[in-house]
Amino acid sequence: MSTQINIGFLLFPGLTQLDLTGPAQVLSRVPNAKIHLAWKNTDPVITDVGFCITPTTSFADCPQLDVLCVPGGFGIGDQMIDQDTLKFLRDQGSKAKYITSVCNGSLILGAAGLLKGRKSACHWIWKKYLAKFGAEAVDARVVRDGNHISGGGVTAGIDFAYVLAAELAGEETAKMLQLGLEYDPQPPYDCGTPDKAGLALVDKVMALQIERIKKIEPNIEKASSSLLNRS
Repeated sequence: MSTQINIGFLLFPGLTQLDLTGPAQVLSRVPNAKIHLAWKNTDPVITDVGFCITPTTSFADCPQLDVLCVPGGFGIGDQMIDQDTLKFLRDQGSKAKYITSVCNGSLILGAAGLLKGRKSACHWIWKKYLAKFGAEAVDARVVRDGNHISGGGVTAGIDFAYVLAAELAGEETAKMLQLGLEYDPQPPYDCGTPDKAGLALVDKVMALQIERIKKIEPNIEKASSSLLNRS
């Protein structure tokens, strides 16, 4: 692409900031790319770690995006039933060249009706809910299905960004970006997936998240029912 590439992230309260900031850091260096952070207004938005990110554009003023990306976080519950958010995603998704997500942001895309019949990555805790939106969960760091590209949980968003960068600007450029950002992950522990971590550690993580999951599940049901009624 020789003209400006508009890459837009949905910004919303309670998002996991690395779902957004990891890919944004990589994609901002794609030649001719312009990053947009879209929310209902341009007031600062609180993230899951307590600091705020300021939107660059409102939904109403956001240009047509070439790449639409939805990050995840525990704030997804509200967004899955928010009609302003869902309309924004449907409107942008109807003309975007690429429809993408990171972590459980895929569930918001599902609620907007943008994942039906598609394969998608998702955080391991949340992947089982994709079926409610007619999508197929795939255990992979990055999944591509047509013009849909998705990253798995949180840190997978960085891998996703390099795949997308290669799509937008070529593999050589993506490799240069990886080198420039010294992306050479060497995790101190080999327990980044449930299979590697083992049941005992998985149970401990689930125990810490179960109350949050219970709060979000009713909105997942409401969103999937609403989508079924629209079909």
